[in-house]
Amino acid sequence: MNKLRATLSIFWMMSRPAPGNKAVVALPATAFAMVTALLLIVLAGALSFFLHPVEEDIYGTAGAYQMLALVAVSLMVLPMLTLGGSAARLSARRRDERLSTLRLMGATPALVGVLTVVESTLVALLGILAGIAVYAAALPAVALIPFQGGPLGLSNLWLPPGVLLLAAGALVLLAAVSAAVGLRQVVLSPLGVRTRQKAPTVHWLRLALGAGAAVLLYLAMTATSGAASLAIVVVIVCGTLAGGLALLNLMGPFVLKWLAGRGLRRAQTPEKLLSARTILESPKAAWRQVSSLSMTSFVAVVAGTGLALVSGAGAGSASEANLLNDMRTGVLITVVASFLLVAASAGVNQAAAVLDRRDLYVSLDRLGMPRSVMEAARRRSLMWPVRTVTVGSAALSALLIFPVTGSALIFAPLSLVVIAGVLAGGIGLVWLGLAASKPVLDAALAPAHG
Repeated sequence: MNKLRATLSIFWMMSRPAPGNKAVVALPATAFAMVTALLLIVLAGALSFFLHPVEEDIYGTAGAYQMLALVAVSLMVLPMLTLGGSAARLSARRRDERLSTLRLMGATPALVGVLTVVESTLVALLGILAGIAVYAAALPAVALIPFQGGPLGLSNLWLPPGVLLLAAGALVLLAAVSAAVGLRQVVLSPLGVRTRQKAPTVHWLRLALGAGAAVLLYLAMTATSGAASLAIVVVIVCGTLAGGLALLNLMGPFVLKWLAGRGLRRAQTPEKLLSARTILESPKAAWRQVSSLSMTSFVAVVAGTGLALVSGAGAGSASEANLLNDMRTGVLITVVASFLLVAASAGVNQAAAVLDRRDLYVSLDRLGMPRSVMEAARRRSLMWPVRTVTVGSAALSALLIFPVTGSALIFAPLSLVVIAGVLAGGIGLVWLGLAASKPVLDAALAPAHG
C-alpha cells in the first residue's frame, strides 16, 4: 500500500507538463472543450424541435423540422467523436519520460497503463467541463438564430440535466477507451517507452467491405421513394449518412496506404521518400490527419445539394417559407460547425504526428537533414492525400444522395459553388493546422541543439 501511495504521489507531481510539452495537455483539453460545446449545442438545437415542436399544418412542417434536425445530428456526431478519440490518444501516448520513471520505481506495466488512462481521462474531463461552460456562455448568442419566423429562444436550448450528464458521460467514456487503445502499441519497460516494432497492418478487405457496404447504402436510399411513412424515411436517410461517414473511416487508411506505396516506388527526392515512408509507417495515423477534411467534403455535397433544393423550391404558405429559410440557416450552421472541427482536428493531429515522430526528427536533424526538407516531407505527407480524400469523399456523398436528389441538384451551379467553397475552406484550415504545428517541431528539436 505504501509503495502504491508513493507511486501515486510521484505520478501526481509528474503530471505537470514539462517545458516545451504544454501542448500535450492544452491541445487535448481544448479539443474536448470544442467537441463538448459543439455536441451540446447541436443536441440542444435538435431536441428543441422535439420538445417544443412547431404547430403542425397540412404541409407537415413540424415533421420536416424534426427530420432535418436528425440529419444534422447524424452528420456531425461522428466527426466530433473522431476528434475526441484523436485528442485522447494524443494525451495518452505522450508520457514517455514519466512512464519510464515509474517503471524504474517498480510500478508494473498494468499499473502504469491504468494511471496513464486515468490521467488522460482527467485531461479530457477538464476539457469537457470547459466545453459545458462554453455551451452555457454561447447559448444567448445561439438563441438569437432565427428559426420558424423568430429567434430560437434561450428557454428552448437548455438541455435537460439527464441529457447533459449522458452526453458528458459518453465523452468521458470515449476518452478512457481511446486512451487505452492508444497505449496498445506501446511497450512499457524500465529502460524506456517505445512503440512496438510490428507495423500496423491495413488489409485490402477494408476496401472490399467498404465498397459492398456502399452498394447496400445506395440501395437503402433508393427504398426511400417507396417508404410507407416519414419516420422510415428519416431512419433510412440518417442511417445512410452516418454509415457513409463510417465507410470513409473504414476505407480511407487502405487508400492512403496504396497511394503511398505507389509514391514510394516513384520517389526521386528525399522529401518524397520520407513522406511516403511516413504514411506507410502508420496509414491509420495518416488517415486521422485528413479524416476531418474527408467528413467536411462529405458534408459539403449534402449542404450544396440542400441549398440548391431550397433555392429551386417555391413556398406555398408562410410556414413553408419559414421552412425554406430555416433550411438555409441550418446548412450554414452545419458548414460552420464542420469548419470548427476541421480546424481543431488539424491542430491536434499535426501536433500528435510531430510528437509521435520526435525521435525520428531528432535523428534526421543530427544526421544533417535540413529543416526545410523535414518541413517539405511533412507538408507532402499531409497535403498529398488531400486531393484523393476530398474527391473520394465528395464522390461517395454524391453517390449516396443521388437516389433522393438526382444529378440535376448535385451538379446545380449553386451546389457546385458551395461544394467548391467548402472544400477550399477546409483545405485552407488543414494547411493552417500544418503551419501552426511548426513550433511543436521546433520544441521537439530544441534539446538536440541545446
